[in-house]
Amino acid sequence: MGSAAIDLLYWRNVKQSGAVFSSVLLLLFSLTQFSVVSVGAYLALAALSATVSFRIYKSVLQAVQKTDEGHPFKGYLEIEIALSQDQISKYADKILLYTNTCMKELRRLFLVQDLVDSLKFAVLMWLLTYVGALFNGLTLLILAVVSMFTMPVVYEKHQAQIDQYVGLIRTQVNSVVGKIQAKIPGAKRKEE
Repeated sequence: MGSAAIDLLYWRNVKQSGAVFSSVLLLLFSLTQFSVVSVGAYLALAALSATVSFRIYKSVLQAVQKTDEGHPFKGYLEIEIALSQDQISKYADKILLYTNTCMKELRRLFLVQDLVDSLKFAVLMWLLTYVGALFNGLTLLILAVVSMFTMPVVYEKHQAQIDQYVGLIRTQVNSVVGKIQAKIPGAKRKEE
């Protein structure tokens, strides 16, 4: 699954990546104009129309040619799609682990276990208020999808230049954070 996603995002198979990218963008742009219920209903109607039309077409073709091919979706109808108890348990355990980790981290940040981390979190939340004023969640999701399909390819082509500039930015940020930590009492990190 991981390598398939990587291949998709790096456009290894252009047709497949293009189909997924355009489908997801079309869905997200549809959601900007219509409600989730309407988009879901239209997608279901489109899929149902296609399958019913294909089934009728194959039935008429079988009647005209007097063949006995059977149901055109028989292979798909026989595939087992039920989740096993082990799969459900595995996914539930992962969700539980992520939820507990997230709750512990939020508790640590909100109850100021580490002043610097809590201040960083506060700055991030403050910046998100500005982002929220400029964009809604759906626009951010569209930007994230476009970035997911473009940034890996751009980074792959210009890796040396990007790494150089990221290194310069990281050095500057670490310098500023070090100066701020030196001026705030109790903000120095403990050596591990």
